[in-house]
Amino acid sequence: MRTLKAVNRKVSWFMALLLCLWSSFCLQGKAAPKPELVEYDFTLGFAGDINFDDSWCNMAYFHRMGDDLEAVIDPAYLRLMRDVDLMWINNEFTYSDRGTPLAGKAYTFRADPENVRLLKEMGVDIVGLANNHVYDYGKEALLDTLDTLKEAGIPCGGAGRNLEEASAPVYLEADGQIVAFVHASRAEKIKMTPQATDTEPGILRCYDDTLFLEKIREARQKADVVIALVHWGTEYSTTLEEAQIRTGHACIDAGADAVIGAHSHCLQGMEYYRGKPIVYSLGNYWFNEKTLDTMMVSLRFYGYNHSRYQRLQIYPGVQKDFVTTLAKEEEEQRRIYDHLEEISGHIYINSKGIVYPGSH
Repeated sequence: MRTLKAVNRKVSWFMALLLCLWSSFCLQGKAAPKPELVEYDFTLGFAGDINFDDSWCNMAYFHRMGDDLEAVIDPAYLRLMRDVDLMWINNEFTYSDRGTPLAGKAYTFRADPENVRLLKEMGVDIVGLANNHVYDYGKEALLDTLDTLKEAGIPCGGAGRNLEEASAPVYLEADGQIVAFVHASRAEKIKMTPQATDTEPGILRCYDDTLFLEKIREARQKADVVIALVHWGTEYSTTLEEAQIRTGHACIDAGADAVIGAHSHCLQGMEYYRGKPIVYSLGNYWFNEKTLDTMMVSLRFYGYNHSRYQRLQIYPGVQKDFVTTLAKEEEEQRRIYDHLEEISGHIYINSKGIVYPGSH
């Protein structure tokens, strides 16, 4: 019996060897198929609140300076905005010459539709409308805003003619990759900007973030990169609300590659959660006369196939006397980096503005 088993083992081994040799013969001269190598490298840019209302202080100064954009936004910043593959900014007003200010609202902003040209001059590719000022002059003005941006060829997200449109992710292409931008707002303590409905225009709100997270999961199935953009926080405060942290983490859990926030009019902290960055607020970019630190941030995505990498970099600056200037001196840059590290915790920003998880 032992001899028979040994013979069987030898026969099995011999047959396996023959099969291997036969397969090698049949495939001779044919290269084994290789997986297609898809390389990519692109950068997304983000900046905070802007205001093009001609009656507001920053635009009045712009007109006094001969409508020269480089007189109010540092040409170095403009070059950065134009150089990234896709540039996003928060559109903190409505484009229209119709409507009336919302009753009881302290500040309302309405821009001449012709001012949309400034977005083109800045190099802006997409704007966020999920905020607390896009409905300042009511339904007609919001509809005019949507039409104005469409006619200018500038995609927008977070507001729409109905809830389906307001909540829809915006899909754009960069270096062969699909990038999804998903917007929502929870900025108002007294809710005056309506959420869109099946039949009425408005924004997507995320006090209850169920639909917002559903849209992030939807985008994750369709896009290579997903960015969640949220209008939230307490104005002029670096202290984060618990809801910001909870919703920011939930966005990453739902599939976002990064979370970018706005609304507070000042810089807020940032963190890495599950290896993904959350920038809680970009602050003002070009909004009023106040002296405030600001920044443009970039997210570089690069790699190939399933080897994917991203890098967060900040370009610090100051908004002062209606002018936004990029910080060029090392000492000034380090001051802003140190401030961000202090209000963030568990991040380190090197001398080039690249943000890493962990302490120095």
